[in-house]
Amino acid sequence: MTEKPNRKLLCVTAHPDDECFGFGGALMLAAEAGVETSVICFTDGQAATNRGDATSPEHLGEMRRAEFAASCKILGVTHHELLDYQDGQLEFANFSDTAAKLVERMRAYKPDVVLTFGGDGAMNTHADHTMVSCFTTAAFHWAASPKRFPALGPVHTAQRLFYNTTHFFFPGRPAPLPAPWTVTLDVTRVQARKFEAFRAHTSQLPLMEKFQSYFEKRAGQEVYTLIATPKPQPAVQMTDLFEGL
Repeated sequence: MTEKPNRKLLCVTAHPDDECFGFGGALMLAAEAGVETSVICFTDGQAATNRGDATSPEHLGEMRRAEFAASCKILGVTHHELLDYQDGQLEFANFSDTAAKLVERMRAYKPDVVLTFGGDGAMNTHADHTMVSCFTTAAFHWAASPKRFPALGPVHTAQRLFYNTTHFFFPGRPAPLPAPWTVTLDVTRVQARKFEAFRAHTSQLPLMEKFQSYFEKRAGQEVYTLIATPKPQPAVQMTDLFEGL
């Protein structure tokens, strides 16, 4: 990735560990190129199957907030924020109010590139992932519209919205319906740090242990789909989220 001054990337996720599991390579490559990176996570993951030594949902939430912060530090994330939505319940959140929170943050942060999940719910077809995709997609467009939430600050038009997608499925899991990718990132050189960031989520290590061998074979790449831009253009294959900007 060629270094560009004053570039900003915003990644919007649902749970602690999404930032490294799905987007870790992209975040690290951006940071290496001098891009300012920010991650917004909607929930503290209290509904997780793996609970470490947590004694209550609240305790697990506290643990996962700390794990999220530790992971973001390893990934070189400049800013991170964890919102207070309930894990597993995002489909019931008020859509307009929730998207407005992202509009406000996009207008304040002014990202060039926005990353989030696809509508398939990612590799584990999680409903929270699908809803974060919907909220972020709406906010990407509404942040640029003077008709939407004029009280939330001057409009901002980000240059690209990408969905994280996949080129493989987990064995024994229901397969998602993934978007064909337009960006292939070679994350081989940061792969070890991506695993390190996931290991910072100590409460979720059983998940890592279950799938690590599979990831080691296939985690040298991350793939993304370009979803929206300010200018009409044909879909092309790229190897850099900021290519041409």
